Amino acid sequence: MTTSTPRATALRAAALLATAALALTACGSGDPSDGTGPAAATARIPTTDVVSGVKKDPAAAKLLPAGVRARGSLRLASSVGSPPSATYLPDGRTLAGQDIDFADAVGKVLGVRIKREVAGFEAILPALGSGKYDLGTGNFGVTDERRRTIDFVTYVNDGQGFAAREDSPLRKVTSLRQLCGLTVATGAGTTFETTLEENAHLCKEAGKQPYDVKTYAEQGALWISLQQGRSDVVMSTINGLRYAVKQQPGLRFLNEFKRLDVGFAFKKGTPLAPAVRAAVNRLKKDGTYDRILKKWGTGPSAIATSRISPPEVK
Repeated sequence: MTTSTPRATALRAAALLATAALALTACGSGDPSDGTGPAAATARIPTTDVVSGVKKDPAAAKLLPAGVRARGSLRLASSVGSPPSATYLPDGRTLAGQDIDFADAVGKVLGVRIKREVAGFEAILPALGSGKYDLGTGNFGVTDERRRTIDFVTYVNDGQGFAAREDSPLRKVTSLRQLCGLTVATGAGTTFETTLEENAHLCKEAGKQPYDVKTYAEQGALWISLQQGRSDVVMSTINGLRYAVKQQPGLRFLNEFKRLDVGFAFKKGTPLAPAVRAAVNRLKKDGTYDRILKKWGTGPSAIATSRISPPEVK
């Protein structure tokens, strides 16, 4: 018979949570009725209703293009990954998250139905250009590169951050040179991967061993790699990291590295942007905005006012 140390027990518990998160980010593929669905990962996901009481604002609705007013709906593409942005509840079908609440609340202010379709993160921006959707959500950071082909209406401020195991010597990452010689886990196809690749030269210039970047399509796999010691540090969204470490023992949020505005994404030149901006600012005025942030524990991500395609935060 073997005995387990407290750390080993915590590690196994965290791995189980990460495994459940893997099922969660796979779009709820597990059958919630057979005991293998994502219930464990969603046990702490808040379900407080902060949207149903939102009232239509005629002034904001008047800014909608005539065609949208006549149609009475907005076609929205939602990327679903992990909380607090967007995830599935235990039934594997119901969506929940900060992005979900904000989009639904904007629809109510504008007096239109949100016709939501789940789409892959990497597929949404190109689909906006083709006219398939009116807008998209996916915790899309507003960068100068993206602004050349996409319009944004900001609603929160998030960005890049780091997390590690509690036994890590890392306490704060202020320069990517601190990662030299380490294995960094991050999401595939993200701005984090791009940042790491573009700055790989820093270690060579400093005469240090380069960092090794491991990318994962699923958040659950990313966290398992950290818990099992196959990676030393995770680079991801500030809000996502803070939420994840609260759910998993043995992990620690290190610090914010770079802030970035996050917005609803639209086809370049969209006439919808002024109406959606007015709706977000209305939500700030009536208190719904703060209630959504409080529900998801993302108060530090509040913005003073919604803007259309502001310059990238440097």
